[in-house]
Amino acid sequence: MSNPRVAIFDFACCEGCQLQVVNLEEDILSLIALVDPVEWREAMSDHSDSYDIAIIEGSITRPEDVDRLKTIRERAKILIALGACATMGGINKLKNNFDLKEVRQAVYGAAAGMAHLNTEPTRALDEIVKVDFKVHGCPIDNRELGAIIRCLIMGKTPVIPTYPVCVECKKNEVVCRYEFNEICLGPVTRAGCGARCPSRGFWCFGCRGYAEEPNVAAASDVMDHYGKTVEDLKSRLTLFVGQQEFPP
Repeated sequence: MSNPRVAIFDFACCEGCQLQVVNLEEDILSLIALVDPVEWREAMSDHSDSYDIAIIEGSITRPEDVDRLKTIRERAKILIALGACATMGGINKLKNNFDLKEVRQAVYGAAAGMAHLNTEPTRALDEIVKVDFKVHGCPIDNRELGAIIRCLIMGKTPVIPTYPVCVECKKNEVVCRYEFNEICLGPVTRAGCGARCPSRGFWCFGCRGYAEEPNVAAASDVMDHYGKTVEDLKSRLTLFVGQQEFPP
């Protein structure tokens, strides 16, 4: 039985999540032994329109991107969204809070009217096509990506955490960032990163998106205990989630 053919694509992004794949170093050799890479602009010159698994980094920000994404979806048996930009729009979604003409003018100046700089509200992949699996984070945890790919090859469903980052902080005996008078998104953000930022002296930025069922009531209790407000928490949500509202 032949290895699944894998293609990696990118849209609007910094390609940092793809760099994390390269950063697997020796472990990338064991992964390549399980799959057949057929397209990956960042690492190879080959091109193919035939693949089983499509891994996509980046958000959708231009009209022409929509058609390209739909074509990739039609060709792939499995589509994996790679990183925050692909899974929820990421930092690119900040522009949705402003007039897009003003955004183009601020970024490109006199060249703002050029056709190839046309833009539209940023969307995550699953706002346009069906996404089978998501690798969360900015950047991703490359070990998580490796585990997901191995599960798929073995015919197993990858287990992606649904509980909040606070659980990992407690597990790792990390002092709560609220003790340092900071606003941390750990109570409402999906775990799976090993509490990477709080473990290194920073608050959680929410790059993995909302936990499956964020305990908003518990988060409110945390705010009360430390003299903060829910509005303080919401003010941090726009960086990766693109809005200042909790999910219904």
